[in-house]
Amino acid sequence: LMVSRLSRSRSSLIGLVRVTESDFRTIVGGLVNNMETKIEIKHLYKIFGDDPQTMLQKVRDGVTKDELNDQYNHVLGLSDINLKMPAKGIQVVMGLSGSGKSTLIRHINRLIEPTAGEVWIDGENVLSMDEKTLRDFRRNRASMVFQKFALLPHRTVMENTIYGLAIQGMAEKKAEKHASHWIERVGLAGYEDNYPGQLSGGMQQRVGLARALATDADILLMDEAFSALDPLIRTDMQNILLDLQQELHKTIVFITHDLEEALRIGDQIAILRDGEVIQQGTPQQIVLKPKDDYIADFTKDINRGRVIQLKTIMKAPNDKAGPELSGEMLVEDAAQLVTESPSSQARVTDDHGNVIGVVGINDLIRAMARPDIESRLEEL
Repeated sequence: LMVSRLSRSRSSLIGLVRVTESDFRTIVGGLVNNMETKIEIKHLYKIFGDDPQTMLQKVRDGVTKDELNDQYNHVLGLSDINLKMPAKGIQVVMGLSGSGKSTLIRHINRLIEPTAGEVWIDGENVLSMDEKTLRDFRRNRASMVFQKFALLPHRTVMENTIYGLAIQGMAEKKAEKHASHWIERVGLAGYEDNYPGQLSGGMQQRVGLARALATDADILLMDEAFSALDPLIRTDMQNILLDLQQELHKTIVFITHDLEEALRIGDQIAILRDGEVIQQGTPQQIVLKPKDDYIADFTKDINRGRVIQLKTIMKAPNDKAGPELSGEMLVEDAAQLVTESPSSQARVTDDHGNVIGVVGINDLIRAMARPDIESRLEEL
């Protein structure tokens, strides 16, 4: 699913044997299917009300969310959710208010108990954990960052950051040394003795992030963590998260209602509506191939040239010349360079400078065009 981490495999394949574009895509599909899965959610349902088990069968028989509410006074939170979340990547779950995204993330650490289904992490069903195992899981394996910061107002930045470490039983001096590292990493060195009320919203969220990272958990759950921030501060926090992820390689589940944020930070995106997954894929897949009109409406105003990378649209290499451009380069940035090339194409390279594909001017135009325009281009 994370094509951005697989495209470099093509260079080594081409070095061994002549690989056509269709062959390569088949091979990539096999690699995707074999990628390590950190979190797997299977047939997850959540129904809120007095008799959820009885209502569960009605939902399985086809009763809609509106019908369940109007006729039976129950609320359908999640309906048959099936998701595989890759290890060491950022899984974004997005949707409008009431889509079920916050309900979903709270099932991962069992802050909410499901009506039916399974949540597997590292091959272990979280829903089968006893009280002690679940407590250890929350303390050591999954940290959470909340939208409203959830800081303790009577504790300083340092005291908030070491809170999880204290629960783990770490000695105070060691905890302070460990916390100081993360306070510095999120840009709050010098504010250790300040209280949350003395900090801006963005600074408070940095404390929340430092507290979550300090526990050294493999999984980071972020429930609309940046949505309460001003746009500039929000972008800054996104940059901090992406920079840290380059080093830490956590498994991050990130909830948002903002498509631009999802496209910017997500390795993989799942879009929810009325408690159901409508589409899942990479940012480029979501923008290039929306599954239905609902997704297309979400993406219609997105600047596709600022989302899609060359490696996403490249074709098999050929013998024609052209400038060498990184597969990470965005389509919009590449357009002028390709236009100025006598061959009207560019050779796409991986991180090591190996040519892994080509893109032509028509490929770039199609990538930047809106879906309705793209369909017309395909008819030419």
